[in-house]
Amino acid sequence: MDRVSAFDEPLKKLLGGATAKVMAEHLDLHTVGDLLHHYPRRYEERGQLTALADLPLDEHVTVVAQVADARVMMFNNGRGKRLEVTLTDGSGRLQLVFFGHGVHKPHKELLPGRRAMFAGKVSVFNRKMQLAHPTYQLLDATDADEATEAVDAFAGRLLPIYPACKQLDSWRIAKAVDTVLPSAREVVDPLPPALREGRGFTPLPEALLKVHRPQTKADIADARDRLKWDEAFVLQVALARRRYADTQLPAVARKPSHGGLLDAFDATLPFTLTEGQQKVSGEIFDDLATEHPMHRLLQGEVGSGKTMVALRAMLAVVDAGGQAAMLAPTEVLAQQHHRSITEMMGELAEGGMLGGSDLGTKVVLLTGSMGTAARRQALLDLVTGEAGIVIGTHALIEDKVQFHDLGLVVVDEQHRFGVEQRDALRSKGKQPPHLLVMTATPIPRTVAMTVFGDLETSVLDQLPAGRSPIASHVVPAKDKPHFLSRAWERVREEVGNGHQAYVVCPRIGDDADDEAGKKKSRKQAEEDGDKRPPLAVLEIAEELAEGALAGLRIEVLHGRMNPDDKDDVMRRFAAGQVDVLVATTVIEVGVNVPNATAMVIMDADRFGVSQLHQLRGRVGRGSAAGLCLLVSEAHEASPARARLTAVAATLDGFELSRIDLEQRREGDVLGQAQSGVRSSLRMLTVIDDEEVIAAAREEAVAIVAADPELTRLPELRTALDALLDKEREEYLDKG
Repeated sequence: MDRVSAFDEPLKKLLGGATAKVMAEHLDLHTVGDLLHHYPRRYEERGQLTALADLPLDEHVTVVAQVADARVMMFNNGRGKRLEVTLTDGSGRLQLVFFGHGVHKPHKELLPGRRAMFAGKVSVFNRKMQLAHPTYQLLDATDADEATEAVDAFAGRLLPIYPACKQLDSWRIAKAVDTVLPSAREVVDPLPPALREGRGFTPLPEALLKVHRPQTKADIADARDRLKWDEAFVLQVALARRRYADTQLPAVARKPSHGGLLDAFDATLPFTLTEGQQKVSGEIFDDLATEHPMHRLLQGEVGSGKTMVALRAMLAVVDAGGQAAMLAPTEVLAQQHHRSITEMMGELAEGGMLGGSDLGTKVVLLTGSMGTAARRQALLDLVTGEAGIVIGTHALIEDKVQFHDLGLVVVDEQHRFGVEQRDALRSKGKQPPHLLVMTATPIPRTVAMTVFGDLETSVLDQLPAGRSPIASHVVPAKDKPHFLSRAWERVREEVGNGHQAYVVCPRIGDDADDEAGKKKSRKQAEEDGDKRPPLAVLEIAEELAEGALAGLRIEVLHGRMNPDDKDDVMRRFAAGQVDVLVATTVIEVGVNVPNATAMVIMDADRFGVSQLHQLRGRVGRGSAAGLCLLVSEAHEASPARARLTAVAATLDGFELSRIDLEQRREGDVLGQAQSGVRSSLRMLTVIDDEEVIAAAREEAVAIVAADPELTRLPELRTALDALLDKEREEYLDKG
């Protein structure tokens, strides 16, 4: 059996329909290969007990512990019966509870002194941790066949504990793995032998056996080293091949002409570019001057002047006779970019119009909600080449849109664009256009190497002169309600000083919103003792207008508003006709109102670290200092609160992205970047394995340079095909 057929065997052939169905639906495991790559989360040693003291709330856990006490309690005047079992492991105690007919079997088996494996979801009842109706498997010898079998299977061995789910416990997964493990022996090793021997790696079949059924801790370490390397290496080979293929594509070199539009624009700038902006512009102009397409990622802190760098690149392309398109993730943002770019360019943005400069060009906006006449004119300006710069949403990608000569595509906030969109826009050029991707989410180097590995990276880490510092504070609304009152006073003070403020909420609160989630009102949820729904824009705006901020000019902004209304609100806020804007995260990216100095983020614990950092970047954009208040009801000791404290403590986006990654682990980060494709990383942790990733990248580049088609390495090609099914190819292409 070759690698593909061994790994691609459907699980239902080997495990039976019911188990395979649960694995597919709840663990996303479909083939033998999927299950062999479903590695144990950790290992228990016989005789070593799990720390019950460290159990995570609301998670499905597997523990090995000893019964300390078991008693049957009656309730409902003797009509109801419940079994309470107390477990101990030296570090803490845990209560199990069984009800009704489910009491009989555990009552006979879970006697004091017995040891067993228990699996269930951790909850709290009467301030005590408990598992309700856990499944369990006895680990000490009894007459029951199953228990004896368990002892034989686990005696003297490291016990693998698998990531499990309610429908399938860790030990049932272990049994399924036993069934498919023989297939691991037939796996073809993808690593070139010279590389494997040079780095002293265990062969792949052996690594799979060792990770699932280790005899010693050294076995686990060997297996992990090898499996980590494979993940990093195969992914880096895929990225290296992508980069190589890109260098083979033709593109039109775009060199700025002296005395042209770019020089005229630079001459009007009232400030000098930062060193960082000059350096990054240099890198971009060098790329644009080559005859294969630029593929560059521009990372820049919120407010570091990315738009200025992108605009100068667009002007250089217009100078060279081409057109430039800027793609924004939302209409609000496209309109905002259009406004700020036409303002920055002044008469240079009015090419061919009365009062426009002779050197100028037209800058057009194209969005889905434009009127027919305006849209027709914009399309005409694009196809004739009258418009050198177009700014729009994904409406730019529609078939109807034709360019005269598309030379550069700038994508803002890359992770909001799928691969198909990027490709569709690319195909609008006579030859592939140059590509500049911008993101305000700082990405640690290893994640950039893994997720955006097919793009060259430029980083803007200086803030331009004139940006003010932002003070951030956590407001514990539940523990200290007077802090929240003070927060609203601070907003009033800012408005009193002639400034403006944002209030951000996680939810809209309209009918569609409530219907979608069948949400209860806040009061109803509190009365029922439920976790209340996230705070909503419409509710909070009303409360503030009638209470803490009565008398101020308050407006709302959210994604379900009519685009014209959204634009109108944003325009009036920018013009200073609105004091407080209560909004959802539609303001997260690119909204630029220098007079807005304060931001209050409600239920701040419901946002991610990088999202909070992005939102905060909307204040302090002018000469007055910014203030960001993170309001939360999260408990002081909770991870959510720790996250907020970290955000309040630093303005360094790279530091925050590292904290974010450590807390969420990379599955989420890669998942986000892969637009929903499940992460192929099981063993590798992007944050801890920087050296592995860097070394794998080096080896991959050398191998691809010597043999781009991998003709001399058929096993590696096969492994690549297995990793890069259609979906994952697309994630890589996403860049």
